[in-house]
Amino acid sequence: MTQFSLAEAFVSINGEGTRAGELAVFLRFCGCNLTCSFCDTTWANQPDVSSKQVTAEELVAYVQKTGVRNVTLTGGEPLLQPGIEVLITELCALGYQVEIETNGSVSLAPFASLQFRPFFTMDYKLPGSRMENSMQTENFALLQALDTVKFVVGSQADLERAAAVIREYSLDSRCHVYLSPVFGAIDPADIVEFMKEKNMNGVRLQLQLHKYIWDPQKRGV
Repeated sequence: MTQFSLAEAFVSINGEGTRAGELAVFLRFCGCNLTCSFCDTTWANQPDVSSKQVTAEELVAYVQKTGVRNVTLTGGEPLLQPGIEVLITELCALGYQVEIETNGSVSLAPFASLQFRPFFTMDYKLPGSRMENSMQTENFALLQALDTVKFVVGSQADLERAAAVIREYSLDSRCHVYLSPVFGAIDPADIVEFMKEKNMNGVRLQLQLHKYIWDPQKRGV
């Protein structure tokens, strides 16, 4: 029976994405193939992280017990979990709104073609992350109107690169597009000024709500 490495499971509000401010069940899985400079969940990617081995059935039962309809699979990188498509399918088949938070380096093709399709919040790692070379731009063609591309920006150079990628792939006409500041690294007002200068219609600034409501380092929120 397939088991997943789970770092934590909890109910909170979505801090970002199209359902920001709504209740969601978060299932955070261990492990990631990237080491972004601004990562705020490095603890979940350590070899010695405290985790539980759980089955899809156990996770579905937990979600059902919460009574919450939004489910966010996150990490780390949740799509690296062997057999994760089984969990996605079971949750979607039960009518849950399943969001996959993915880092942009994993092909979405096997998951976008599932009978019950989740929706994706896909990062595009900018130069400041030091991980841009790992991005799979082929994923952009698989995105639909309910999906999101998120650019986490920490500098003016990041903003310029985000604007170039949005323009090159016409992302603002394909899906939701968000600019999100690296917490404490860039003034959100500077992002707004950049958006005005570039006339970035169809692009949204989004702050991570959970980092303003709770301590930015707090887990389980």
